[in-house]
Amino acid sequence: MIKEGIIKAWDSGSYTATVQITGSAKAYLEGVKAARNIPSAEMVSGRHAAVLFMDKNNPLKAVVIAVY
Repeated sequence: MIKEGIIKAWDSGSYTATVQITGSAKAYLEGVKAARNIPSAEMVSGRHAAVLFMDKNNPLKAVVIAVY
């Protein structure tokens, strides 16, 4: 399942993001892995992101696959 989110924070060392899923006012997912083909400079707070959930019951198995 792919959901839209907003990048709230970026950690270039671990290549992970904190993401707020659109429609979820207070819930943030921390430590979401990002695809390595996305340049670190593109992972800016406030950008929209496509987040792929490989297991809908486990948000730890999510990955940012695109930013726009």
